[in-house]
Amino acid sequence: MEKIKITSDSTCDLPQSLVEENGVGICPIAILLGLDEYHDTVDVDAEKVLAYVKETGNLPKTAATSIDAYKEYFEQFTSEGYTVIHFNISSKASSCYNNASMAAKEMENVYVIDSLSLSTGQGIQILKACELVKQGKSAKEIVETINENRSKVQVSFVVDKLDFLHKGGRCSSTAAFMGKVLKIHPSIAMKNGSLLADKKYMGNLTRGCTQYVKDLADAYKNYDESICFLTHSPSDQALVDLVAEKVKEHFKFDKVVDAVAGSTVTSHCGPNTIGLIFFTK
Repeated sequence: MEKIKITSDSTCDLPQSLVEENGVGICPIAILLGLDEYHDTVDVDAEKVLAYVKETGNLPKTAATSIDAYKEYFEQFTSEGYTVIHFNISSKASSCYNNASMAAKEMENVYVIDSLSLSTGQGIQILKACELVKQGKSAKEIVETINENRSKVQVSFVVDKLDFLHKGGRCSSTAAFMGKVLKIHPSIAMKNGSLLADKKYMGNLTRGCTQYVKDLADAYKNYDESICFLTHSPSDQALVDLVAEKVKEHFKFDKVVDAVAGSTVTSHCGPNTIGLIFFTK
């Protein structure tokens, strides 16, 4: 029987309990805080990112994993007879997918998947792949199934403030100023592998998040009820609890997983960013 190892860049934001339960290999991406290099999930996390931004006013930078580093990472599994299926953050957001693909071309038994997503939008695809492994599917069958279904993942977030998006060049100074004055909380959604502006919610954040969940329920009447990720950067617990209650009110998921977004999402969107990720049908 084919031995299959599912691996991913650390951008998948899967809780450690799910990583361990499913035996997922995690390849940490490099995070640059000024001149200092750290590795996501190893020696830097979302809290450290926020502390750095608060202290310096600057955003962290990410460095794509090199081709050679990917080869070395994959070889630890292929040398033990595994076929590797590796998941990357969207190729439109990083060159990691291209580098991993180049590494795979020089090796045997390594498949690389462009998730066309990020955070637990990547993670939920990984869990699907793990299910298929348990069902005895071949690596080729798993890759084909994931590629056929990756466009069905609903990924969106509501952002509390525009400060981080402004620092990252994703909104103008005027928009950031008006957002603060009018208390605008934008939602951003993953479309065809890119994060794009979606809706704008005005007023306090709790009201915006309440409407956000209702809007998703209205937009997606037909969805996979097995699992949903409630994914957030470091946030007020009361806000997370509120969204969890609204999810129970409007959806019928068997399981809602609380997941803390990692360094990537947090560095771009800031604290109190919260979203829902699930498969549509």
